[in-house]
Amino acid sequence: QVQLVESGGGLVQPGGSLRLSCVASGFAFENYSMCWYRQASGKEREWVALIDSPGMYQNYADSVRGRFTISRDNQKSTMYLQMNSLKPEDTAVYYCKRFPSSASDSWGQGTQVTVSS
Repeated sequence: QVQLVESGGGLVQPGGSLRLSCVASGFAFENYSMCWYRQASGKEREWVALIDSPGMYQNYADSVRGRFTISRDNQKSTMYLQMNSLKPEDTAVYYCKRFPSSASDSWGQGTQVTVSS
């Protein structure tokens, strides 16, 4: 059973930084690309970033490019999202998911990021 556990969120002032983690189990983590998504209150869930299975290729949504960095440690089955220069519009629940995902994959509980002064 695929399990993804996100952590590292919190309350941070504009301009601050946070590092999110996603610990994976139940599948061969090293064989999958992985993605971060986020969902702000009252809005659709949106894709944030992708990293390929060996960690050599990354891609970002325009809204976060240059501020966020996705990375992974295949030995630890863990993916990260370093978020710098945070803005109030980054406030959302952040989720991770493997790519491609299976129809039976469910979303984790996510981790809340709140950017506010």
